[in-house]
Amino acid sequence: MNRVVQPTPKIEAVTPSGRSRLLVRFRTGEQRVYDCAPLFELRPFHLLATPAFFRTVRVDPGGHGVSWNDDIDLSEYELWTNGTPSLDCDEDAPLRDEGGTMNGLNSR
Repeated sequence: MNRVVQPTPKIEAVTPSGRSRLLVRFRTGEQRVYDCAPLFELRPFHLLATPAFFRTVRVDPGGHGVSWNDDIDLSEYELWTNGTPSLDCDEDAPLRDEGGTMNGLNSR
């Protein structure tokens, strides 16, 4: 029996929530919440524990992931596979898109 593997959806927008969570909206319209707290203990991700730095998250060009800088990023696969589906999120919440805009305002 052949199983068709569906491609991971690309990311449309992201917003930090609290001290460790990301609300990620995919191009399919689905949203997931990803908790970054377990990553804080890993050497490459230590900076994410700093709230001001954590809030600088952006969608990578093409929606292939999110990043904070050239060294710290998460793929769309990681966020999709290990994120929790979000059915009750606020659709009016400010999400950052690929251009780094937040509700139409440049947030960079």
